[in-house]
Amino acid sequence: MKDVEELTERIVAFRNARDWKQFHNPKDLSLSLVLEATEVMEHFQWKSKEEIERYVVAAKGEIGEELADVLYWVLLMSHDLKIDVLDALGKKLKKNAKKYPVKKAKGKHTKYTNL
Repeated sequence: MKDVEELTERIVAFRNARDWKQFHNPKDLSLSLVLEATEVMEHFQWKSKEEIERYVVAAKGEIGEELADVLYWVLLMSHDLKIDVLDALGKKLKKNAKKYPVKKAKGKHTKYTNL
């Protein structure tokens, strides 16, 4: 938890030092989050499973940077909206465990409503 708090503080300080808070609202933060997520997706677009396996080894650093960008926006948005993202994740994991019990969901990609 301390690591997430420290990272969030660094992100907020980075933003505030540049006076960018004025541009940050939930709509634009969420758009930035999605745009960064699509940059992760671009690394894998049009590649076969075998190509992806080779590519991940060669481009691990670049993929990591894109994932870091996604995390940047998640942490910044959760900070601005006063959402404890680790608490929210913990609650979501519990909810998903109920929706997807191991006995019904193991080895399946079926939506919980169809289990």
